[in-house]
Amino acid sequence: TPSNCGVPNGGADSADDFVETPKLVKVEAETRPDFKELQSIERKRREILLRAELPFWRIIMFWSGTCLKEIASDSLVWTTICIYVGIRIFANFIDYVPESVELLSKTNVGILGGFLSFFLVLFVNQTNGRFLEMYGFSKACSGRIQDVAGLAKTQLPVEVGEKLVRHFNAAHIAGYVGLNAIGMGSPYSKTFFFDHYNAENNLLTPGEMKILSHHDMDNSGLCMKELITWCQLDVAQARKDGHIDSYQEKYMHDRILLFRAAMDGMYDYTDQPPHFFYIHFLVLLSALYLPLFAIDTAFTGGWGAEKAIGLDVLQGIIVFLQCIFVVGLRSLGTKMIDPYGDDLEDLSVINYVEGTLEICSTIMNARQE
Repeated sequence: TPSNCGVPNGGADSADDFVETPKLVKVEAETRPDFKELQSIERKRREILLRAELPFWRIIMFWSGTCLKEIASDSLVWTTICIYVGIRIFANFIDYVPESVELLSKTNVGILGGFLSFFLVLFVNQTNGRFLEMYGFSKACSGRIQDVAGLAKTQLPVEVGEKLVRHFNAAHIAGYVGLNAIGMGSPYSKTFFFDHYNAENNLLTPGEMKILSHHDMDNSGLCMKELITWCQLDVAQARKDGHIDSYQEKYMHDRILLFRAAMDGMYDYTDQPPHFFYIHFLVLLSALYLPLFAIDTAFTGGWGAEKAIGLDVLQGIIVFLQCIFVVGLRSLGTKMIDPYGDDLEDLSVINYVEGTLEICSTIMNARQE
């Protein structure tokens, strides 16, 4: 591949014409997952997606990718259960009915539970909407690259078309790396993610990488923006060279700008998670409601001659189920806030990237003979 492919204003060799002032750059060791770790996470994600249609008895046996892991490590769950168990142990050690039992019988904790259930379901619905919207943005990015690859294959000379598709795929991967600059960060680094695919697919030449070196890809989306502009310049140059007409040029530009809009949507959602005020409100309600529910349930479990071990166990299960409901819904909503992290429940970014690269390769190598 020529060293000046896709580089505006003279190509990669023109970078030698500029005098660069040496800069002292603090180099920090990359602590994010390497490519093998990312692949391992991706394989587990794909396996979890296939579990959805399994029989219930198989689904209930899983640990990873379920609410059980979150519930088991949540201190609020264990605090609630300990409160219930403590009260029932006390009830089984005495033979009289405390005065507080009658007083607590006049309370109505169920009203608080109804309000909390409404807000939790609303929270999960909102975060699920965000999650699906961001999934749509990711698939839209892949789709627009495939659109341009098809047009490049059929309407541009081989060298020009391959250069455009290379730059477009590089912009796609750089976009996921740049997500590290906002929100909760991204596990996809330049060193272990972009450089891997760049070396494997020859997306950018050393000269092109040198021109982009002033961007901090790990902490900015500007590299992705410049690569998108390179794609537009590739299309504009193809029009000037007479390879496509103005209508075809406009259509390609529209595809490129739709890609940029989808990538911007991912950045916008990542930069603005649900309001902390709302999340704190839910956590506060949960922290108050579950202990109160445990106390209310424990005091209605029978005292004096009405005690029964079987009833204690049954109501203990009810307390635990309420913990699963409250903490499980809260954890589910929180998991879906940032779908570009390293959780097993997050989106399959490697699958999208590799799928797009494979489809583009198929398109560009298509033959009718």
